[in-house]
Amino acid sequence: MTKMATSSTTISFAFLAFTLWLMICTSSAQLTPNFYSKSCPKVFDVVGSVIRSAVAKEKRMGGSLLRLHFHDCFVNGCDGSLLLDDTPSFTGEKTAAPNNNSVRGFNVIDDVKSKVEKVCPGVVSCADILAISALESVLALGGPSWKVKLGRRDSKSASLAAANSGVIPPPQSTLSNLINRFQAVGLSAKDMVALSGAHTIGRARCTTFRARIYNDTNIDASFAKLRQSNCPRPAGSGDNNLAPFDVTTQDKFDNNYYKNLISQKGLLRSDQQLHNGGSTDSLVEQYSKTPKSFSVAFAAAMIKMGDIRPLTGSKGEIRKNCRKVNS
Repeated sequence: MTKMATSSTTISFAFLAFTLWLMICTSSAQLTPNFYSKSCPKVFDVVGSVIRSAVAKEKRMGGSLLRLHFHDCFVNGCDGSLLLDDTPSFTGEKTAAPNNNSVRGFNVIDDVKSKVEKVCPGVVSCADILAISALESVLALGGPSWKVKLGRRDSKSASLAAANSGVIPPPQSTLSNLINRFQAVGLSAKDMVALSGAHTIGRARCTTFRARIYNDTNIDASFAKLRQSNCPRPAGSGDNNLAPFDVTTQDKFDNNYYKNLISQKGLLRSDQQLHNGGSTDSLVEQYSKTPKSFSVAFAAAMIKMGDIRPLTGSKGEIRKNCRKVNS
């Protein structure tokens, strides 16, 4: 009886020890807002300074940098893979359909990385720099703050095929496609509607909204006419002409994006899908009436998006140059 009790106790202690070890390993792999509090305490100051300067020079850059973080996270997780240039051994993500002639701001990220390396060499990952830059871009344009979780490491490769696989919802997306694409990476329909509010800033190319302004019926006539003035109907004509996502306050991070949707002034077909007689109409109406609820939902969704499949611990590396893996 005593031997059995002793054996049982030993097994219990062994199980407890294993459970504690598992918890420690798991927690060490989780991201945390104070990851660089000792190793690089000035990282937010350094990144913020560069981003504020870049946005002051060109307001559009705020939306571009926010979008870099989004497009990076949706393809194989938030691992900085989008930043890698093509090499003889792999073709990166920059020329994928959702990114080619579209994503921008790489030079700003290079500048940020250079400044951070001078202060804390070999410490801060490019993936984390993207996450902090997204926050600082939103703040620079009057948007909400959130606690950026850090501790990501950088991928040693990138995947053109993954970036082209449809994981990034195209501008012609239906509501069901938007919901499914976000759910595939662990984000809810509410997160999707909140994150779509990023289109309160930034610009889109004519080629992404041409079909909507000439063919759709769920669009305000005067708004369509306004956009047609800078986006000719023939494909190939004015493809890269730009229009602001938010026709009301194009360079201010606010909730006017949702008000525009209620007025059928969503620039992209995928934008207007959020308020088109479907399941997300009520959220759009809520965010249009209550800026605070949008800010809270957006901040929470950004934190969740930043948690998508990060590389942590001994996985990946801390790149010295965001455009290439360490030699």
